[in-house]
Amino acid sequence: MAENTTNTVMFHSTRSNSKTYASKQAIRRGIADDGGLFVTDCLGETRYDISNLSGKTYKQIAKDVLQILLPDFTSSELDDCVEKAYGSQWEDTEITPLKALGNNNDFVLELFHGPTCAFKDVALQILPQFISHTKDVSDSNQNVMILTATSGDTGKAALAGFADVEGTSMVTFYPEGKVSKIQELQMTTQSGDNVKVCAVRGNFDDAQSGVKQIFTNNSINETVENNNHALLSSANSINIGRLIPQVVYYFYAYSKLVEQGVIELGDEVEFCVPTGNFGNILAGYYAKMLGLPVKHLIVASNSNNVLFDFLVSGTYNKIRPFNQTIAPSMDILVSSNLERMLYYMCDKDTRLLQMLMNDLQQWGAFEIPDNVLSKIRKLFGCGWANEKQIRDSIKECWDNHNYVIDPHTACGYFVMNHIPHDSNVPRVLLSTASPYKFPRVVCQSLGLNVQDLDDFGCMELLEKKTSTKSPSMLSELKNKTARFNDVINVEDMPDYVLKCANEIC
Repeated sequence: MAENTTNTVMFHSTRSNSKTYASKQAIRRGIADDGGLFVTDCLGETRYDISNLSGKTYKQIAKDVLQILLPDFTSSELDDCVEKAYGSQWEDTEITPLKALGNNNDFVLELFHGPTCAFKDVALQILPQFISHTKDVSDSNQNVMILTATSGDTGKAALAGFADVEGTSMVTFYPEGKVSKIQELQMTTQSGDNVKVCAVRGNFDDAQSGVKQIFTNNSINETVENNNHALLSSANSINIGRLIPQVVYYFYAYSKLVEQGVIELGDEVEFCVPTGNFGNILAGYYAKMLGLPVKHLIVASNSNNVLFDFLVSGTYNKIRPFNQTIAPSMDILVSSNLERMLYYMCDKDTRLLQMLMNDLQQWGAFEIPDNVLSKIRKLFGCGWANEKQIRDSIKECWDNHNYVIDPHTACGYFVMNHIPHDSNVPRVLLSTASPYKFPRVVCQSLGLNVQDLDDFGCMELLEKKTSTKSPSMLSELKNKTARFNDVINVEDMPDYVLKCANEIC
C-alpha cells in the first residue's frame, strides 16, 4: 500500500512550528492558536503505491490514503469511520463516479451523490466520525463545539454530518441573501437539537473572518470551555480533518481511468477544479505529493478571480469589488487553504508565511518571491469565467454532451475548454454540486422559461427538459418549514456563539 513509511506524523501551524500535535489533536482543535493552519512536514515522505489501486473500491482506497495521512488512527478506527461515512446515505455506491464527457479524453468526476448533493459531503460525512475517535486524546467529558462559515455548501454538509452526533454541537453562519434559495432552505430546515444556523449581514469573507477571530479569541474559548465544557473547533477546510478525505477521490478517479483502459499506471492526468477557498484543489496537490501522477492542477474561478490574478502575478490582493454571482459557493476573496500550499512551495518557511499572512491582514495584500511563483506555476494553471460564460457553458455542455452541470462545474468546464493542454493527457473535471441545487440558473441557461416559477417549479421543468431526476433530498425541501431565521451583524458573532453554547452544548 505505502512505500518509504515514516512512523511519526506531527502537525504544526503554517506560521510556527513551536507546538506540534498528532493528527487526532489537530483535528480536534481545528485551527492553530496563532490563526495558522495545521500542516505536517512529513507530507510526501510516505507515498501511495499506485500499483495497489487496481480493483479497489472507494472505501478501500479511502482506508489506504487515510492510514498514510492520519497514522495515529488505528486500523479498526479508520474502518469504523469509513464504513459510517460512505454507506447507504450515498445515492451511488461508487461514491464519486467518473463519467466520460464526449470522446475527447475528457471526464467528469461526480462529487455530489452524498446526502446534501455537494462535494463537501465527501469530507463532512467522515469528519464527525474522526472527532468521535479523538476523545482519547483529551478530557473524555469535554465536548466539541463546531463553528463554520459557509458560502453555500459547507454549512449544510456539516450540519448533516454533525446533527445529533453525541458530544458535539454546531453553529453555522452564512451570508444573508448570498446563497441560492435551495442552499438556504437546506440549512434553515436542518433537524437536530445540537445545531444552530444564522445569517450574517455581509459576504462569505466577512463570516469566515468572524469565525477565525472567534477561534483566536482566548476569552471566548475560555468561557466556552469553563462554562460549557466544550472545545471550539472547525468544520471548514481549515480543519485538516476536512481537507484530507478529499485527497481520496483524486486517487479513485485515477484508478477508474486505469480500469477503463484510458491510461496505464504511471501516465499523467490533469484535473480541473472549480474552487474558491482552495481546499478542493489543495487536496489534489496533496495527492500529487503522495505519488499520484498529476501533470497539472487547473484552478477555475468565477468573476471573484483573486486566485487567477495571484497565479498570474504573484500578488494576492483581496482589496477589490466583491461580486455576487450565479456560482455563489465560489464568491470568496480570501482563499484560506492557499496558506497551506504556500507553506510547502516556500520550503516550509514559517517566518515567511507569518509575514505574508500579516501583510494580508494589515494591508489586504501580499506578494510572494519570483522563485516561489515560478515553482507554483509549473503545477498550477488557472482561468476564470464571467456570468455569461458560465451560462453559455451550461448550455454548451448540454447541447454537445447531453450532460447537465451546475454553475460551479460550468466555471471549470469553460476554463478546461479554453486553456492550452496536451490532447494526449486525460483531463478530469471535478463536478462539485448537483445542478438541482441551482435549478433556476440552469433552466435559464438552457433557454427555458422560468417566469412565474419558484425554484421547485424550476426543478420540475429541468427534469422534464433533460429527462434527469432531482435528488429527493432537494425536492422534499418544498414541504419543510424553516427552523432558523436569525440574522446578525458580523460584530455580533462572538456574543451569538456564547449564547448558542449555553443552549446547545
